[in-house]
Amino acid sequence: MVTLIIHAVLSEREKRSMLKKMNMVIGAFFAQVGTKLLEYFSSFDTDTDGISKHLIVNNEWTDEHFDKVSKILKNREFKIDCRRGDLPGLQKFIVAERGFLLGLLQNQNLLEREEFTELLWAVTHLAEELSHRSGLDGLPDSDYEHLAGDITRAYKLLVRQWLDYMEHLKGNYPYLFSLAMRTNPFDPQARVEVA
Repeated sequence: MVTLIIHAVLSEREKRSMLKKMNMVIGAFFAQVGTKLLEYFSSFDTDTDGISKHLIVNNEWTDEHFDKVSKILKNREFKIDCRRGDLPGLQKFIVAERGFLLGLLQNQNLLEREEFTELLWAVTHLAEELSHRSGLDGLPDSDYEHLAGDITRAYKLLVRQWLDYMEHLKGNYPYLFSLAMRTNPFDPQARVEVA
């Protein structure tokens, strides 16, 4: 009986340790790539205001508020227009970060977070698509639609992962949550300087 209890305690400790490591990797992703990608992707969103009003996260948010917004995001239809934002800027940024993204995909801890792994694959695929185009002006409409589909896939996953990450920071790392609120890509009033 004692052996079973000790095994259960050690198992639980290992799970917490792995979850902490995964959240550190996710934090590195958002610090290096994710937040900037949200800025690029939201510039292509034809209804940025429609999503932004739900994602102005603050200290008053409860678990219930995070759950409510998560449900809204799951049902939201994202409409992307590649001609609205800075597609060449996105191309330059995401292609430069390909090595970082591939490095994250090699992290064994991420196998436990299927949704995050799916996000990495979607972003990596978009980087590959963009890297194979020498120019982005004057593409056929069908190609813009194809790229819009790739951006939509990555954007939808990224926004949901960002919301989960914000909830994690709020509950565990208030100082990181403070910075994340002040750099919120959905908040036009966000300023990194503490007022």
